[in-house]
Amino acid sequence: MKTNPFGQQGWTPDRIENLKGKTYVVTGANTGAGFEASKILLRKGAAVIMLNRSEQKSEAAIAELKEELGANTKVSFTKMDLSDLSSVRKAAEHLNQNVPKMDALLCNAAIAQVPKQTFTADGFESQLGVNHYGHFLLCGMLFEKLESSQGRIVVVGSEGYKMGLKTMQFDDMNWDHNYHPMNTYCHSKLAQIMFAYELQDRIKTANQQVQVYVCHPGASATSLIKNSGSLKDRILFGLMSLTPLVQSAQKGAYPEVMCATEITANLNQKAYYGPTGTMQWTGPVGECKLEPHAQDKAVAVKLWSVSEKETDFKWND
Repeated sequence: MKTNPFGQQGWTPDRIENLKGKTYVVTGANTGAGFEASKILLRKGAAVIMLNRSEQKSEAAIAELKEELGANTKVSFTKMDLSDLSSVRKAAEHLNQNVPKMDALLCNAAIAQVPKQTFTADGFESQLGVNHYGHFLLCGMLFEKLESSQGRIVVVGSEGYKMGLKTMQFDDMNWDHNYHPMNTYCHSKLAQIMFAYELQDRIKTANQQVQVYVCHPGASATSLIKNSGSLKDRILFGLMSLTPLVQSAQKGAYPEVMCATEITANLNQKAYYGPTGTMQWTGPVGECKLEPHAQDKAVAVKLWSVSEKETDFKWND
């Protein structure tokens, strides 16, 4: 294991200086790691724009944040449903028109281990549609704003990318013939990670400024499984959450906040960040081992092409 540049305790929010004047956009920010990441950023003086599908949950989250951090806390909400590309377009257009500067986009939202094959509004397998295609379109539509701000894109992956097929199932992206709650989830998270590393290459070729970082939250006590998993998975994860194998949602937020705020000299875009302890589930935050299949160039290039076609969005290469 590499020596952690942030010391034995790993990266913690104590390293963040004042973020006053900075603006962060966070998907899936009303619960779990997204909520905790928002709280850390707000506590350091930043403005946070939450992109969530539930107005009611978002208003409750904002009320809770303002009660804890003060009435003048700069937190707002824009409605966006990653399972509906028209909703993603509408939200991105709103942000492009109304947000002058964007220091980082944190692609945090996800659904996981959906028990039965379900589809998004656009006909995609739901986990791939929400976790990958929705974020692919959002990143593309906000890219110019991020570029003009010299901002960052933080892709929150998952250790699940190591499991399942370990490649893209191009002949059946909707998993019509072999749907499996876990394997299909792993497929969607691998797609996100491959997109991020391919985007880095394209940015470098185009001599653009946006920095792209990939991280994962480890095993964190968030509502991810509770919101989309089966009853059996919810019970199993609930029991696991009572053990040292699972860390708090707050600690699960550390890697994405680090990628959004740490000085670039201390970060490596080709790295993969998260907890570095047992099985990379918990422990000090730093650089984790990345399996080679996540950077398979031929698969990533094909995935990019498929993603542009499916989302009907062409990046300005």
